[in-house]
Amino acid sequence: MTYFSPNVIIAKAKLTQYLLVPLPKDDKSKYLAKGGYSLDNWQQLETDIREQILSQEATLIETTRFGQKYEIRGNLIGPNGVTLPVLTVWMTTPKETKFVTLVPDQKRL
Repeated sequence: MTYFSPNVIIAKAKLTQYLLVPLPKDDKSKYLAKGGYSLDNWQQLETDIREQILSQEATLIETTRFGQKYEIRGNLIGPNGVTLPVLTVWMTTPKETKFVTLVPDQKRL
């Protein structure tokens, strides 16, 4: 079983310039807004990912030349109390573990 430390790298830009802004393709901001997340409270999303998702088991998806890619499925309980099933992707190298992305968990919607 693989679990990651809550001290992994979650880049602010991943949250504020990707996940929480409307995009023409692969938009995640509308889904996250259902849980009460927005640019105004991006720090809450980071905290919730660290506390609610990183406590779940990580599953190895593949090994690439950039490192090992893992997924963690879990529920984000947003600031408004709405539960969002999510799938998160993480990349590990010998030096670090970092957050790659978050998408709605289609298997559990």
